Amino acid sequence: MQPLATGINRLNSTTGRFISYLTVPLILVVVYEVFMRYAFNAPTVWAFEATTLMYGCHFVLGFAYTHQHNGHVAIDVFESKLPLKPRTILRIVVNLLFFIPTIGMLSYYAIRYAITSWQVLERASTSWAPPLYPFKSIMAIGFTLLFLQGVAKLIEDFKSLGSADE
Repeated sequence: MQPLATGINRLNSTTGRFISYLTVPLILVVVYEVFMRYAFNAPTVWAFEATTLMYGCHFVLGFAYTHQHNGHVAIDVFESKLPLKPRTILRIVVNLLFFIPTIGMLSYYAIRYAITSWQVLERASTSWAPPLYPFKSIMAIGFTLLFLQGVAKLIEDFKSLGSADE
């Protein structure tokens, strides 16, 4: 099981590093929009929506990377006071009861949402009308990567628990 966790961790590390570069076009579009709006009094039709879509991709594809590096908000007041073994057991229980089912369902419905969007070739209802199906697919990928990262953390916690017994 450890090779699976290692593979998931490697995938999410690579995705996190890759997606961090999405900030460059995001900044370029924002700078372009600000320049057009204030220098020429000619705001664009597409820039606001483009930045929203790019930021959404950056945000969703960063879920798993953030979870891998324990960057999400957590209430660890109780957990931090526990010894290693009970803390690991608590993480396993919370992962199995809450994280895996919740993120599993979010992943499942995000995939269904993306498939439906592709079936109708959904577009935004704005004057620019960009296609939404690629972005809904990215949302499904992001939740699936987060789910997989939860599985990797679960495997690592079980391994940690096993080595704590020795």
